Amino acid sequence: MLKSSCCATFLAVAAALALSGCSDMARLPMAAGTGPSPQLPAPNKTLIPTVNIAPARGWTQGQAPTPASGLKVVAFARDLSHPRWLHVLPNGDVLVAESNKPAKPDDAPSGGLRGWIMGKVMAKAGAGVPSPDRIVLLRDADGDGVAETRSTFLEKLHSPFGMALVGKDFYVANTSAVVRFPYEDGQTRIESAGSRLVDLPAGPRNHHWTKSLIAGTDGTKLYATVGSNSNVAENGMAEEEGRAAIWEIDRASGKHRIFATGLRNPNGMAWTAGNVLWTVVNERDEIGSDLVPDYLTSVKDGAFYGWPYSYFGAKVDERVEPQRPDLVAKAIKPDYALGPHTASLGLASAEGSRLTPALSSGMFIGQHGSWNRKPHSGYKVVFVPFRDGRPAGEPVDVLTGFLTEKGEAQGRPVGVAVDRQGALLVADDVGNAVWRVTASNP
Repeated sequence: MLKSSCCATFLAVAAALALSGCSDMARLPMAAGTGPSPQLPAPNKTLIPTVNIAPARGWTQGQAPTPASGLKVVAFARDLSHPRWLHVLPNGDVLVAESNKPAKPDDAPSGGLRGWIMGKVMAKAGAGVPSPDRIVLLRDADGDGVAETRSTFLEKLHSPFGMALVGKDFYVANTSAVVRFPYEDGQTRIESAGSRLVDLPAGPRNHHWTKSLIAGTDGTKLYATVGSNSNVAENGMAEEEGRAAIWEIDRASGKHRIFATGLRNPNGMAWTAGNVLWTVVNERDEIGSDLVPDYLTSVKDGAFYGWPYSYFGAKVDERVEPQRPDLVAKAIKPDYALGPHTASLGLASAEGSRLTPALSSGMFIGQHGSWNRKPHSGYKVVFVPFRDGRPAGEPVDVLTGFLTEKGEAQGRPVGVAVDRQGALLVADDVGNAVWRVTASNP
């Protein structure tokens, strides 16, 4: 557990909501925390953890994010309800998981200090709404880049996030389980109750509730991300059983094994040539605005990536007790840093995209944006170029303008996906929209 108590941490966060001006400022530019070898300064432990929330404002009529040169953006769909994740079906229909964190026992006013503080933080950031618990289907029948119809594809789910289709089996990663439903091509609504394939770690605390999902390349397996139940194991490692990991799940039996561990909060996943699995991971908080960079990494079977004992390989986190030098010695350094506190969530391979030549080989990443860094980081969609199957070069801004000059959030990008026409789709859970990015001159 941590050397400082959880109670002290939450009291500090409460104070920080009112006194955030007293907390630390970043001393390094964002570029220093990106790439294969980011700068990792000494931890900056302050009395008050940095809390710098971008208040959720939403888009005014006619506004939209700013695309990079050579690109244009339109609203594929507006007036959604907290859209978080995307999945494109083979016929071109787009599925949107409208979701938020599940209700917890300590969310009620009588639930104590933790529920009150975190409720205030999340509400200000635009994440305080109840979870719609459904998946919506968007259809662009005439191919003009705007969905004309929408229907409720699935409802009465439990904080749904990841989705996958294999043959006629459609899978949803609820926060507590992977559920299987029958699907026929062109279907606009699923009425079946579905069947539970495998339970996922959840429970009353369920700190990182999002569970992403991707099918294996041969269709026999599914892979699910399971984030940690804490920042740095302050609740003890017993609560981290099966967490901070990617699971491999057998589709036929539901049996699972831990594919990789030490990944604090993995989210989006994507495949590259050679059956290489990639993910983006949100790293730990409360040691300063310059630490720790979130990252993009290939995921090796059986590998350990450091959490909670270390970060970026052998950088030991001294807050964690007891220390585990044996595990630190095995920790794999991630491939590519994405900047501290960017909340990189969405991930999509550029394969099949038709934007610009410079955006044809690599990964698109939705950065939800920081709440605990000064100045803000993230709040945009970036592209990491690849060469020979590896990250190569600096990240490129694809979609920006989510923050106003006053630091208010007009939107926050989450899931990203490439549609059947090669456009980039971006779920925006504060703007309640799905944006569609294409080349200015196709």
